[in-house]
Amino acid sequence: MTDRALSVVRSGALTTVQDLGRYGHAHLGVPRSGALDPPALRLVNRLVGNPEGAAALETTLDGCAVRPRCAVTAAVAGAPCPVLVDGRPAPWGAPVRVPAGALLEVGRVVSGVRSYVAFGGGVAVEPVLGSRSADLLSGLGPAPLRDGTVLPLGRVTSGAARVDGVPTQAPPAELVLRIRLGPRDDWFTPTALRTLATRAYRVSAASNRIGLRTEGPPLERAVSAELPSEGMVTGAVQ
Repeated sequence: MTDRALSVVRSGALTTVQDLGRYGHAHLGVPRSGALDPPALRLVNRLVGNPEGAAALETTLDGCAVRPRCAVTAAVAGAPCPVLVDGRPAPWGAPVRVPAGALLEVGRVVSGVRSYVAFGGGVAVEPVLGSRSADLLSGLGPAPLRDGTVLPLGRVTSGAARVDGVPTQAPPAELVLRIRLGPRDDWFTPTALRTLATRAYRVSAASNRIGLRTEGPPLERAVSAELPSEGMVTGAVQ
């Protein structure tokens, strides 16, 4: 019987298994987790013929390298990056046939942060609470990949998409976000709110999948006390 699995040769800065997330458990304090770029995850799954919510690999900045133990169709999308199969250039954003034992290398991103790597049949780690996603906050799901990790692959149920490539829009050099004031805006002075809306902030290296820490001008406080921890909606600035 064919060994439907792959071995991690280079895990990269942070590579995790992700699907569309762990829904329906917020009342138990379990975060949703899941891919940070759901459209990219759906795309790579469509390219290899998987259901759109199948588990794939999410890489961070410098990619990863894996060696499948069986011939498999793979696809890489999300943040643009070079793709190699046994040292030869392969297409990004299109299905790629990787022979058994060949090395699939996902390189450093050209722009953006996270790339997604799907395999025909999906990454078949054991689901936890209905999801295969790695949640770095709660520790649920598989641990971040390390060199030597072996991941099982699921059974292929349909063929890869017949496409030459996928058009993609590059991320902007500078991101401008709209702000809607929340229930704690009176804890800051009017000057602080003007600063937040008019000055530039840079994403800090002290960031992770749970949140982005920013660097920029400090905001003047009107109230110096602190709040107990409270729930945050996606996109909230804390």
